[in-house]
Amino acid sequence: MIETPSLVDQHCHGVLRTELGLGTFEAHLGRGEGPPAPGTTFFDTQTGFAVRRWCPPLLGLEPHCPPARYLARRRELGVLEAGRRLLRGSGITTYLVDTGLPGDLTGPGELATTGAADAHEIVRLELLAEQVADTSGTVDSFLANLAESVHGAAAGAVAFTSVAGARGDRPLPPEPPGPGEVRGAAGRWLAGRQVGGELADPVLLRHLLWIAVASGLPLQLHTGAADPQRSFGAFARATAGLGTDLVLLHGYPHHRAAAHLAGVFPHVYADLGPALVRTGARAAAVLAEILELAPFGKLLFSSGAHGLPELHVVGATLFREALSRVLGTWVADGAWSLADAQRVAAMIAADNARRVYGLTDE
Repeated sequence: MIETPSLVDQHCHGVLRTELGLGTFEAHLGRGEGPPAPGTTFFDTQTGFAVRRWCPPLLGLEPHCPPARYLARRRELGVLEAGRRLLRGSGITTYLVDTGLPGDLTGPGELATTGAADAHEIVRLELLAEQVADTSGTVDSFLANLAESVHGAAAGAVAFTSVAGARGDRPLPPEPPGPGEVRGAAGRWLAGRQVGGELADPVLLRHLLWIAVASGLPLQLHTGAADPQRSFGAFARATAGLGTDLVLLHGYPHHRAAAHLAGVFPHVYADLGPALVRTGARAAAVLAEILELAPFGKLLFSSGAHGLPELHVVGATLFREALSRVLGTWVADGAWSLADAQRVAAMIAADNARRVYGLTDE
């Protein structure tokens, strides 16, 4: 048995503070847009089946119990107690929390308390820019305040994150935009924006990324459904040697391309979490594919969880199960020693994240 006694969840979000009905709960199991197929629910997915396998025992129920019974037990315990049991049962010891999503979600401190763990903030660049725009009256003040805000946020966060690469299928240009290009884009965006309006301008997004690169903090890049090699290959080459690590998030179904980039560039890392959560019972096969391509020191565990503490549980458990199955098979076949398997498991589970994000050995 390959053990992973400590897990650093290197990218997740908070959990909802409110009680959830069946429809709302099911919606958080889906990854696409729109409702499930007629006559089915999002419990009818690999993620949904994994929730029914691993979460009921933490609430005192048998595995695979019907969804209605599970949610009734959840309501009986209450959202706080159910969340406490689930998060503490996940085995995650440190959460790195992306605070950039809307909704009534717990922040890093509350997540840490509920889960009896440590937690640190990951700052979403787009949200930071939107907040600066809400309080800046001119283009000059916006650009000055933006640079100052990124610098200030770097003092209290462990990383920045951005969805710039997930907003379309165009590759991210490698070079930073020029000052005139930035001023023009800022003027157009501010002039046509309502308070609270989202930042989607490609020039300003590139400008933000390069400010973040200059900070030296790790930069997490959401890949969306795009091929990360096409989206970020040129940007990875342009940022090589600058001292900032890039972490590619959510690469599935292009997980092999993300693993390849992590093998090519010394400063690029690949995230494992959602690839395993989405594939459920097939997680071991997907993990084996990633391990074919990336050096073991370039892979990072995460749950990618958002909204439901169940997704933290599923992310952690599927990772442990898949890693134990894959590495255990290689040990049994004589390809690996048990000591090497344990060492690599600890690297991917926690040690790589501690090194990348400068965390103390909790």
